[in-house]
Amino acid sequence: MKLFGLNITREKAAGYQRPDTRGTWWQTIKESFTGAWQQNVEIKQESVLSFHAVFACQTLIASDIAKLRMKLVQQDDDGIWSETKNPAYSPVLRKPNRYQTRIQFFENWVLSKLQRGNAYVLKERDGRGVVVRLYVLDPTLVTPLVADDGAVFYELLNDKLAGVNDRIIVPAREIIHDRFNCFFHPLVGLSPIFANGLSSMQGLSIQDSSTMFFANGSQPGGVLTAPGHIEQDTAERLKAHWDASYTGKNRGKVAVLGDGLKFEVMAAKATDSQLIEQLKWSAEVVCSTYHVPSYMVGVGQAPAYNNIEALNAQYYTQCLQILLESIELCLDEGLGTGETLGTEFDLDQLLRMDSATMMDVLEKSKGKMTPNEQRKRLNLGPKAGGDTVYMQEQDHSLEWLSRRDAMPIDPPAPAEPPAPPANDNAEAEAKAQASKAIIEMMKGLA
Repeated sequence: MKLFGLNITREKAAGYQRPDTRGTWWQTIKESFTGAWQQNVEIKQESVLSFHAVFACQTLIASDIAKLRMKLVQQDDDGIWSETKNPAYSPVLRKPNRYQTRIQFFENWVLSKLQRGNAYVLKERDGRGVVVRLYVLDPTLVTPLVADDGAVFYELLNDKLAGVNDRIIVPAREIIHDRFNCFFHPLVGLSPIFANGLSSMQGLSIQDSSTMFFANGSQPGGVLTAPGHIEQDTAERLKAHWDASYTGKNRGKVAVLGDGLKFEVMAAKATDSQLIEQLKWSAEVVCSTYHVPSYMVGVGQAPAYNNIEALNAQYYTQCLQILLESIELCLDEGLGTGETLGTEFDLDQLLRMDSATMMDVLEKSKGKMTPNEQRKRLNLGPKAGGDTVYMQEQDHSLEWLSRRDAMPIDPPAPAEPPAPPANDNAEAEAKAQASKAIIEMMKGLA
């Protein structure tokens, strides 16, 4: 069949190897500890995603990446990368597909990677072979395959949004595969849920227990005891009467006990089980697996120092940088931009400084940036004469300083200046005096 103008095979998966044949780990039940499945302790993807720390970490990372503007950059002869436009790449970066904006597209990309460990992006090409559309696929409908000769293919199941109407197998050149945490197979990434799933389920269990406790009017469960032996029918009748009269909407009513009956609390108090500490610990474990500072999702105290730039830089280096650079590299290879063209996220929106710090940095950039470049950082237009780098008068060029340093330490003394030429008037006067003296001498001899 044809998909986006390409001939795609529909043959059976014979001759291909699935990642699970390399080991028995993939697409199997992953137990949090030995025997967990038999004890009904299981980690469900949907339940884990509803835990507040998981939801907060994933949405924070995805939204912070999606809000960054994607730039097409070009390298000049001096090795400097600057933003440019190209009709072959700029349109698809600005509008990836017909139903998603740029922000929705990258948010979908990152969430797929965080939830499943893999993001699969299908390319759509025009008649020239240029990529004109990009579609983020449902990771549960994609399976990587390895041919007998080592070539990589991908099995796609029905995904109508992406234009896949049947089960097909496509070559790796038509898929952008972004993956991380490839613990068991180089083609299959692993979500952080693999590490934080048990903590998430523990946090949900704590919340469920707390919800049931407060739904019962903050009254813990207990046991009715009698001083002597009672029959089973009597015990069941007393239990039914107690549940009907003093639980649910009847909680808080006064119970009158006789015949030596006594009510004793059985449930542990929240203070005894350190409920808040356990819930906070579960959330901190989740944050650590996503490498998100816990205070950024409302867990724990924020750092005492008030330096927004430093906090954002820490968050960028330990959490976002690997995700951002992976997307940039995947797009460069997937779009085939070559060596002098590439994609780059605009980090100014992420590492934005406060106004005072920004003005201080720009003030110190004099001599390195032109006034118009400084104004551009403030989202201001250029001014006439602002394309020249200005320096103070006492500053000297590196070339001049180099020549000065090359001079000897003790230079030779300068030669005596030559005598100035004789004055023409003085010479004429001297000749006149000499002639006068000769005349006077001749008169004496006569």
